[in-house]
Amino acid sequence: MWRLEDFDYDLPEELIAQKPLEQRDMSRLLVYDRKTKSIDHRIFHDIVEYLETGDTLVINDTRVIPARLIGYREDTGGKIEFLLLKRLEADKWEIIERPGRRAKIGTVFVFGNGELKARILEKTSQGGRIVEFMYDGIFEEILDKLGQMPLPPYIKEKLDDKERYQTVYAKNEGSAAAPTAGLHFTNELLQRIKNKGVNIVHITLHVGLGTFRPVKENDITKHQMHSEYYQVSRQAADAINDTHKAGHRVFAVGTTCVRTLEAVTDGQGITHAGDGWTDIFIYPGYRFKAIDALITNFHLPKSTLLMLISAFAGREEILRVYKEAVEQRYRFFSFGDAMLIL
Repeated sequence: MWRLEDFDYDLPEELIAQKPLEQRDMSRLLVYDRKTKSIDHRIFHDIVEYLETGDTLVINDTRVIPARLIGYREDTGGKIEFLLLKRLEADKWEIIERPGRRAKIGTVFVFGNGELKARILEKTSQGGRIVEFMYDGIFEEILDKLGQMPLPPYIKEKLDDKERYQTVYAKNEGSAAAPTAGLHFTNELLQRIKNKGVNIVHITLHVGLGTFRPVKENDITKHQMHSEYYQVSRQAADAINDTHKAGHRVFAVGTTCVRTLEAVTDGQGITHAGDGWTDIFIYPGYRFKAIDALITNFHLPKSTLLMLISAFAGREEILRVYKEAVEQRYRFFSFGDAMLIL
């Protein structure tokens, strides 16, 4: 049995990055080789050196929506904060709210100058709410005007440029959080990778905040993941299958790509096109079917993301690597430095 404390490590608070670097691809890059167990310290744009002609780089082209809404209760004026998690129908969403005691069924909340209202319809098993939004016009335009970027709670500083919490290839709107491993890429760096003969394949996974929900069960196998919506095109699936057939490697950019690809790849290692919802939870003991290398950021202690990379590279090795990253003063979490696991 894996216990929650098996995935803990000490992190000084000053190593939690509060702002992105001015130049995306100038983050540091820790390179860990699973075969040799060696660690190298590089700069992110050096990633080109580790990719070979014929390899495939898989990126998640989801775009973060301004999913944080600050409003008030229509009858009492009490303040409320909504975080949009998942669109269920045109105007029905699953949300989490603060403070929860104000969000009783039937209560109406107002945002902006009344351009947007929401009625609480029901409670969810995870402690959130299902709400119905009421408005005139186009929902996305109203949300763009009233909503804020849902930065993680450990980021205390205001983000000056909203686009810095988007990848340069973000396209399909729907995420409540950025696929942060992709934040290090610039268009120029992607072009250099292409010029080397590497395929770049787009998939979509709309990141839900369930990914970051703390694991509360001491026996981690009892933790229930939120489901997240994915799309994998026929073209993307074919490119990944062709890469493996030709004996080349598939590099996943971020844990979101890992979860998507592992959800759509069968026991024979064939990746299938499709769309749907996945609540895949990857922890040590899992046998990977789709990916050969992983580009990722440094993750929170006791998080499902740390469990995923521990499944890929071994828990003890990951904790050793993280200890070195702390000693070398790497920057951690969403706006932090990157790691390549070969």
